[in-house]
Amino acid sequence: MINGAEAMVQCLKAEGVTRIFGIPGVAIAPFYEALYNEPSITHVLVRQEQAAGHAASGYARITRRPAVCVTSSGPGATNLITALATAYADSIPLIAITGQVDSHLLGHDVFQEADMRGATESFVKYSYLVKNVNDIPRIFKEAFHIASTGRTGPVLIDIPCDVQKNELKGEFVYPEEAKIRGYKPSIMGNGQQMSKVIAAINKAKRPLICAGGGVILSHGEEVIREFCEKNGIPLVSTMMGIGTIAKAHPLYFGMLGNNGKPYANKAVANADLLMIVGARIADRAVPKPEKLERRLTVIHIDIDSAEIGKMLGPTIPLVGDIRHIFTQLMDADIHIDTTEWIQELEEIKISTVDHRVFSDRLVNPMTLVQTLSEKMDDDGIYVADVGQNQLWSADNYVMKNGRFLTTGGMGTMGYSIPAAIGAKMAEPDKQVVAVCGDGAFQMSMFELATIAVNKVPLKILVLRNEYLGLVREHQEKVYDCHYSGVQLYAYPHYDKLAQAYDMEYFHSDSNETLEEELDRFLACGNAAIMVCDVDSANNTK
Repeated sequence: MINGAEAMVQCLKAEGVTRIFGIPGVAIAPFYEALYNEPSITHVLVRQEQAAGHAASGYARITRRPAVCVTSSGPGATNLITALATAYADSIPLIAITGQVDSHLLGHDVFQEADMRGATESFVKYSYLVKNVNDIPRIFKEAFHIASTGRTGPVLIDIPCDVQKNELKGEFVYPEEAKIRGYKPSIMGNGQQMSKVIAAINKAKRPLICAGGGVILSHGEEVIREFCEKNGIPLVSTMMGIGTIAKAHPLYFGMLGNNGKPYANKAVANADLLMIVGARIADRAVPKPEKLERRLTVIHIDIDSAEIGKMLGPTIPLVGDIRHIFTQLMDADIHIDTTEWIQELEEIKISTVDHRVFSDRLVNPMTLVQTLSEKMDDDGIYVADVGQNQLWSADNYVMKNGRFLTTGGMGTMGYSIPAAIGAKMAEPDKQVVAVCGDGAFQMSMFELATIAVNKVPLKILVLRNEYLGLVREHQEKVYDCHYSGVQLYAYPHYDKLAQAYDMEYFHSDSNETLEEELDRFLACGNAAIMVCDVDSANNTK
């Protein structure tokens, strides 16, 4: 006979989980006791619960499987909510296990009781409050299934302390499959809709694919690239879709949107068919979608029917898994000639002038991102935080065969360092660089201890302008330079921080020293911080 906590560990083992991220507490202590006796699962102690969720997110995005984060009850659990909201907005599969007060105390507002099912209702794909210890195997099987199928996302398992201690009746048996009434995500596209899609493509003279994060989540990068090459169809991406095609590919025409490439937006403006694939096309990508609806044919392909038409009304909606749908389209009778269209886009790209002017003082952020990403290994992982650094990164990152990770839906500052920890632990032999501003860095600098204790040779590059740069930029343009509450000043002393956590330290305050310092930074075999000073007057657009 085993108890609930031991059953939880056995469930994780059955799902192939070998690493989890979390912080213990009394309400989850039985689980940690069971974990103590299980050498096949490594626990990574983070320094704040939000980081457990972000680290699991980075781990999940690289392994492409659900990752696990664990916290205790009350503030331990509520600290996790921002990470769950972040994962939900970006459709990242997580299993969040939270300890809860004893069952008979629920609803009595006892010490560290928090209604996690109610608190996370808007931020998880599904949630469970475990009331019967014998339900644990079924619930875990369902949770992993829900998190990893359809539109992937976080699933919460809130489990009272007494349930963890109770013994199961009979032997532990983990279900071979999840049987959930009413939950059957559509994978293959509807045949009639597929015929309409093929007919619309054959009719188009200027087709364009807009790839979003769903392409990468569905492992659809390769088949979409092959589809574009076979049929000569150009592609633009959203921020979350960066990585679908290498930057140097002749059919890639950049990231669209307010902070994207002007020629990508012109490509959308001149297309007669837009295939939106795994993206909702939110306001940052297309500020006035109603204009597109009236002018061109829109095909919207997504695994989640609720996302189709949310922002831009489609002419032809198609629900299904992107990788499966484009595998089908590869065999379709598509016969179009896009030679003139590609030539037109090339001319637009060449003739587009970037009117942004960056200060000659200190380091040019565009040069920094381009140089860094060019020098990184071909399969390196670049993790961008939120703020000006994210927009400079997305705009100038040189995609080769690696991964570009960021949080687009929620825009959570402090994401990059814990997410990069998770990514590096998932692929320890790959180069991982977290890029953040000095504001975002200070929202997760406590995880330097996690890096040090676990000997994670992670690289952290900080763009320092001594401001919350994107808010400062907004106040400059909208509020007549009334800079309110945005100045960070010259703290912290990064060299001393690096020393405190046994990290290497590098610094550049000019374009002349940038390449040499980047070479030293990337060649360093240990965990390292590099600070690049950029002018606070530099804006993203």
